[in-house]
Amino acid sequence: MGVVFAATAWRDPGRYTVGRWFRRCAVASVKVNPLWDFRTSGVVIPDPRRPYVAVSNHESFADIFLISHLPWEMKWLSKEAIFRIPVMGWMMRMAGDIAVRRTDRRSRADALEACRDRLRKNVTVMILPEGTRSPDGELLPFHVGAFKIAVEMGLPILPMAVAGTRNAMPKGSLLFNRSRAEVRVLEPIETADLGPGDVQALRDRVRDLIEETRDDLRREIGIAG
Repeated sequence: MGVVFAATAWRDPGRYTVGRWFRRCAVASVKVNPLWDFRTSGVVIPDPRRPYVAVSNHESFADIFLISHLPWEMKWLSKEAIFRIPVMGWMMRMAGDIAVRRTDRRSRADALEACRDRLRKNVTVMILPEGTRSPDGELLPFHVGAFKIAVEMGLPILPMAVAGTRNAMPKGSLLFNRSRAEVRVLEPIETADLGPGDVQALRDRVRDLIEETRDDLRREIGIAG
């Protein structure tokens, strides 16, 4: 991956190529894990270099591995602790992912500005608007940051729903469990005609869509609750 970075960084300011290599490494690690059956479904965006603000529910650390199966690059907004994981954190920084300390207001502001930077470079960003994993599997309230950015920049929201990764890697554990998981990509929601007063309604609409789709996926996969 370091070789890819050195060869492409000068002509790829958004680090699209090196990011794709990193996601492929994540997918390869799933392929050799006999306990995980990860799948994707739903919309395939026609132009991977059109920037979207992608949002998803957050079930576990394994969400990263599942969503990496999608065939386009996204820069992840992730908690700073993940960037301290040996090798993985180094690769995330090289890929252009964005670290945030959730309890630090300045860090949150800097992270959102970094998201704007990636979007201006025509790379989609992935934001988990719950901000953390739910302890009981229920969907938490969504923060407005992702939706503010989308409306401010006139960019579409790309909603996704995840189900099954909560079983793959339970909260507070790094152990793998047998799991079937799926991410379903929903139709993009354009924001070009929206203004600041529409942000909260947009957030609520997207949360409802994701919750409904997640519940559908759980039934299809056979997950209780």
